[in-house]
Amino acid sequence: MNDDKDAKLIEVGRKLFTRDWQFIWASPSTETLPPMAGLEIAFAGRSNVGKSSLINALTGRNALARTSHTPGRTQELIFFEVPGKSDLRLVDMPGYGYAKAPKSQVASWTELIHKFLLGRASLARVYVLVDARHGLKDVDLEVLKTLDRSAVSYQLVLTKADQIKAAELQSRIVETEAALAKRPAAFPNVLATSSRSATGMAELRAAIAKLLEERTS
Repeated sequence: MNDDKDAKLIEVGRKLFTRDWQFIWASPSTETLPPMAGLEIAFAGRSNVGKSSLINALTGRNALARTSHTPGRTQELIFFEVPGKSDLRLVDMPGYGYAKAPKSQVASWTELIHKFLLGRASLARVYVLVDARHGLKDVDLEVLKTLDRSAVSYQLVLTKADQIKAAELQSRIVETEAALAKRPAAFPNVLATSSRSATGMAELRAAIAKLLEERTS
């Protein structure tokens, strides 16, 4: 991709996320999912990885997605959309891997996540968020296996990139991309982001704009 194309996509992505994004639906089970419409982009990750903060930074809406310092607070699939626009939805998924929640609750969240990933025809891509300070964990790899089985396109996004040194971040990107090399549904490039400093947000918006352009052209 050339610089002109990059710049164009960054501008398209910027405009896409200046729209009036709003909460539209919450689903505690696959039986209560909203009717499919347009493309859906989901954000998955371990509890407290920063999913809600990333969605807020992405859309420029500080309180669009509910954030909390308490891991495991998001217990439903949360959908966001622009009123009058049915081309794209954002989905905030329950955080996985929160060991302090009751086992029955963890099992319920896990089942919801895996069922959604396996059975949602309108799901165009999943952004799997990984804390840049810690890298991929076994619980992340289980989710990647589900995505590979369902053949849903996914891309890894490192969060909290501002909280580690530049050399360590680069090493984390390299090791994460190496871990994805043989995974059939994985997008090969890893994005590094920070909701606090806005690092990588333009690139993430551009990636989503490119996907929307490819799927609707």
